[in-house]
Amino acid sequence: MENCIFCKIIKGEIPSVKLYENDEMIIIKDVAPQAPVHYLMIPKVHFKTIDEMNKEQSEILGRCFYTLGGLKEKLGLENGYRLIMNQGADACQTVPHLHVHILAGKKMEEKMC
Repeated sequence: MENCIFCKIIKGEIPSVKLYENDEMIIIKDVAPQAPVHYLMIPKVHFKTIDEMNKEQSEILGRCFYTLGGLKEKLGLENGYRLIMNQGADACQTVPHLHVHILAGKKMEEKMC
């Protein structure tokens, strides 16, 4: 997408702190962290939400999750982490490009478990 901030980050048009990149995704530091460790896992293919993705995109997303599982030590996620995907306006999705928030670095609040 031409005006998508994440697509521009993926293309290198907007700077970011990239922690990991392969052919299908990037993991970057969030610019407004909500936890001591707050990263974004962003598939390079553009689609807005899970309900809009096609079979190929779902397979890419599955591989992104699989890859994340192998990056725990590199990303400092050994003590656990939370994954959040905001889907649509009511869920506070502010960038219309599917992405996964990775939160860690402290014990998460019990009321949210």
